[in-house]
Amino acid sequence: MKLFSVLRHPLPITIAAALTLSACAGKNAADGVIDRKYVARDVATLYTFGKDSLDAGRYRQAAAIFDEVERQHPYSVWARRAQLMSAFSYYTAQEYQDSISAAQRFLSLHPGNKNAPYAYYLIALSHYEQIEDVERDQQTTLRALNALTELTRRYPNTRYASDARLKIDLANDHLAGKEMTIGRFYQERQQYIAAIKRFENVVERYDTTSHAPEALHRMVESFLLLGIPEEARRTAAVLGSNYPGSKWYERSYKLIQKHG
Repeated sequence: MKLFSVLRHPLPITIAAALTLSACAGKNAADGVIDRKYVARDVATLYTFGKDSLDAGRYRQAAAIFDEVERQHPYSVWARRAQLMSAFSYYTAQEYQDSISAAQRFLSLHPGNKNAPYAYYLIALSHYEQIEDVERDQQTTLRALNALTELTRRYPNTRYASDARLKIDLANDHLAGKEMTIGRFYQERQQYIAAIKRFENVVERYDTTSHAPEALHRMVESFLLLGIPEEARRTAAVLGSNYPGSKWYERSYKLIQKHG
């Protein structure tokens, strides 16, 4: 389950416009298949065929054609353009690993290119789109978080970094949700020390997420069930200080009162 679906065309308009050439393309082939008439054609015709396929929504076909541009004309300026368009086409086709590979290839060959921030953005989005539900392993979420953070570190003043920061918050919230799921699992099985460690991770590492107040409340519950009321009161005090209007503080306050 995705945190939410990003736009199928993530800020491509200016780049796509810059890469578009006015040339005639022939009859379109089936999605994902290159019309053999275009193999070994001049680079402008081949590239424009790929662009027309992309505009028509035949994303896999477009990616294959842009790859063919690079294969046939590896030393031309068209090859550099085609690498980035291939990465975007794979992304829109939801072929995320291929998109990552194409974008990484572009960056390895053209690290100082003006479109490098966009390549990093495609890599981050491709990881982000593969984030699993909190019940599943979260290695993909960590990879997405690392890629998003790398983008904001390298290009902090770009519009891509602005969007990345929003997604970083959502990725952290997702990771905190995973910790909460595990913590509640231990708590239900009366493994309170293991549960407390998970809830502490949320408080210490994801304190800006929506899960932090609940994590503190669950710690209060677990300390009381372990027979450590002093720790429960201290934790409840932290909860009240940081989230005084939270429903979780109200619940913790009632628990403390109940236990004297």
